[in-house]
Amino acid sequence: MQIGSIQLAPGAALAPMAGFTDAACRRMAARHGAAYTVSEMVSAKALTFGDKKSAQLIANGETLAPYGVQLFGAEPETMERAAALIGGYAFDFIDINMGCPAPKITAGGAGSRLLLEPERCGAIVAAVVKESGGRPVTVKMRTGWDAQHITAAEAAKACEAAGAAAIAVHGRTREQMYTPGTVDPAAIAAVKAAVKVPVVANGDIESAQDALDLLEATGCDGVMVGRAALGDPWLFGEIRAALAGQPLPPRPTLRQKMEALRTQIYEMCEEKGEWTAMPQARSQALYYMKGLKGAAALRRACCELQHFEDVDRLIEKVYAAGNR
Repeated sequence: MQIGSIQLAPGAALAPMAGFTDAACRRMAARHGAAYTVSEMVSAKALTFGDKKSAQLIANGETLAPYGVQLFGAEPETMERAAALIGGYAFDFIDINMGCPAPKITAGGAGSRLLLEPERCGAIVAAVVKESGGRPVTVKMRTGWDAQHITAAEAAKACEAAGAAAIAVHGRTREQMYTPGTVDPAAIAAVKAAVKVPVVANGDIESAQDALDLLEATGCDGVMVGRAALGDPWLFGEIRAALAGQPLPPRPTLRQKMEALRTQIYEMCEEKGEWTAMPQARSQALYYMKGLKGAAALRRACCELQHFEDVDRLIEKVYAAGNR
């Protein structure tokens, strides 16, 4: 698959997730075979106000796979200025958030609220393309606002006409939020049929077989994985193997999982400082505890992480609980 001038290796992309897909998380995904990664969503308005915390979300460090910065906003003019402001950072493409269902985002007219106004979607893409510095511009959207407003195909056509190089579609409406079992492959397929640019399918991919099934059901050019990859970056290698028709690699050992956890949190601390990183690391650590013996006690230990040295004590508790 190709996004503008960027030729991607076969595999799944890492979906942008607020509070999770920081630089350390993105690198972990890329090391294990993610086709590309996307930043946490960054407020265009905050960037234009000179907000340093928003700017810090963009920094990527070592680049191991193509990397996109995701902007959110409701006004074309603000999105245009934000695109110009980030031009000096190291990234490969700009992604526009048209899918976030969070009330604090949609209340301001951004995220999935934009899908109620396909013309505005196109205007925002055109504004960002104007100041993208030649980098490709992509869009991530949902299927619509609710069952009465399935507008993704119309919005995607407007975005393509305005210069979008690819469209990623989460197969739920805003109303459905993240309700399990509600992904609509037909709605994703409708977007694929409506545009000529690559379309990436997203939603409820928890295994390599899920990825193959969603590709077959939608006819899309690629897939994107979100929460299933948290604590399990090996999923990217499994999907890459499945797409190539190769046997799946062996599942990671417990030692490999704990080494990955420690590495990811160490890099978070190095880049953000322990004070900022450790509260965020608690959520990351919780995903690495999935399926382990003594999970309840281990989850409590994750929530008590305050210093990096506490990570080693957490790992000791993992083994003490009888996990091997």
